[in-house]
Amino acid sequence: MSVLMAGCGDLGTEAGLRFAAAGYRVVGWRRSPEKLPAAIEGAAADLAAGDLPPVPADTTAVVVAIAADSPTEAAYRAAYVDGLSNVVDVVLHSGAPVRRVLFVSSTAVYGDAGGEWIDESTTPEPGGFSGRIIREAEELLYRRLHTTGITPVVLRLGGIYGPGRTRLIDQVRSGAAVIPAESRFTNRIHRDDAAAAIVHLCTMDAVPGPVYLGVDNEPAEQGEVLSFLAAELGLPRPPSDTGGQSGEPKNGSGEPSRGGNKRCSNKLLRSTGFALHYPSFREGYRAMLAGTGARHP
Repeated sequence: MSVLMAGCGDLGTEAGLRFAAAGYRVVGWRRSPEKLPAAIEGAAADLAAGDLPPVPADTTAVVVAIAADSPTEAAYRAAYVDGLSNVVDVVLHSGAPVRRVLFVSSTAVYGDAGGEWIDESTTPEPGGFSGRIIREAEELLYRRLHTTGITPVVLRLGGIYGPGRTRLIDQVRSGAAVIPAESRFTNRIHRDDAAAAIVHLCTMDAVPGPVYLGVDNEPAEQGEVLSFLAAELGLPRPPSDTGGQSGEPKNGSGEPSRGGNKRCSNKLLRSTGFALHYPSFREGYRAMLAGTGARHP
């Protein structure tokens, strides 16, 4: 049996390695397939441009893990809407016995919830173009697969951290970190746990639901995370923001930050039997600071 990773960057590669360790043949589509490890059969593909390689004839699961080239509305639409549409087209015309298509989405589709708890039953209300376009891609997946016999699964991930994703650590080390003046909850998941969740939802015996939140067990205030990292690094607690700024923080594109202020529940994902290796930011960041974080298939 084969698994197709449509989009095989850092997260897709980690998930692909875990599929391979479980005995699957794994094919990875990316623009630079020569960068993939030997356990993943690489094929050159630009998802947004179409003209994709053939789907392996024995493919049972497809994972669509897309990243936009830049933080612009045009780049997001090309990647998430056009790219996903092109993948669905080639899957439906392949004749392969695909049972599940999992789309890696984002909790950005919920926008800001004022620090309240949300789960899969919460109505998405994106606060910026990134969340709106990713939500549009989700709806495209459901619509296109509705009567095909293929189960669409959306995994809405929180902020991914882990190997090579050291932004907060770097900010604390450099002294650039600032604790927000206003309470703001953040939701995250270690890269390895995100990859493990992808494999779990694609291979579990029970038919998965349409959507899951991929976050760890403990939403945390940004200041709490920064203070923890400072203590682990033996550095002073970062200063608090005294500028009196309010409102949702902006990202590099000028739109509201994808994180928003909300507490995401992972109860539904855990109810399927999935267990996190890093249940909170403490275990995950400690592993990073210790130089560990290898795969745990």
